Amino acid sequence: MPENTLIKDIMVRDVACTTLPGSRDEALEILKGKKISGVPVLKDNKVVGVVSRSDLLRNPEEEQIALIMVRDPFVIGPDNNIIDAAKLLVEHGFRRLPVVDEEHHLLGLVTVADIVGSIASLNITEPIGSYLKRGIGPVWCDTPLTVVARNMELGHVKAAPVIDSDLNLVGIISDRDIIGASVIEDTVEMSDMSAGSDDDAWTWESMRDTMSIYYSVSRIKVPKTPVKNIMVKELITASNNTGVSDCALKMRRNKIDQIPVMNSNDTFLGLLRDRHLLEALIKN
Repeated sequence: MPENTLIKDIMVRDVACTTLPGSRDEALEILKGKKISGVPVLKDNKVVGVVSRSDLLRNPEEEQIALIMVRDPFVIGPDNNIIDAAKLLVEHGFRRLPVVDEEHHLLGLVTVADIVGSIASLNITEPIGSYLKRGIGPVWCDTPLTVVARNMELGHVKAAPVIDSDLNLVGIISDRDIIGASVIEDTVEMSDMSAGSDDDAWTWESMRDTMSIYYSVSRIKVPKTPVKNIMVKELITASNNTGVSDCALKMRRNKIDQIPVMNSNDTFLGLLRDRHLLEALIKN
């Protein structure tokens, strides 16, 4: 029974994290190096925030973690069960919950993937078709990655299917792939400041004294390379009639967050996210 599976039984105990004050570059290095999507942020050994790949991509020019992170995140205790965690994750759209003690000290982390791993052993045979959601449409394989990243941001999704000119599904692109391909770009920019007074109606713009100010800008830069150069090409798929637990098992074994759903004619129907399977856990 899922009610008997406690958070302390499935949580990750050795948690990568960052601290305040901290920099965006430190967080980006952890996410890329550990190949994870987000980390808790600590201050005085207590959880004060969470920062994710999406947060970094939404704030490409901000360098302070304190101004990027989600503050005062939802947390969960070690003696709660996985249904409690699933309800919080589905209701608020998160992918991870810090596990804390009564004093808010970090004990571990439970993610959507951890709960999906438990679903794989619950023998939920209901077909996944009813949990397939509408999301961002497919993107063309030659679309620049910058356009795809912006499209995903506006659509509030973390992955998108990629098709070729014949409308065949040829890959999947996720925020993990985008952040992995991104780099930190440092530039020097200039701004002109006028020494003239706007209160003087007789002062011509061309006659005003100007002062040039140079300042450095550091931002996360997404390359303009075609999405086909970055996307995941080796796809694990499922059918509309695949059972929930069987699909969860595919995700767990292949360490993937989404799976393309195909019909009997091998036509792409939609992209099933791992978090959609949490709804089946709550329902059952």
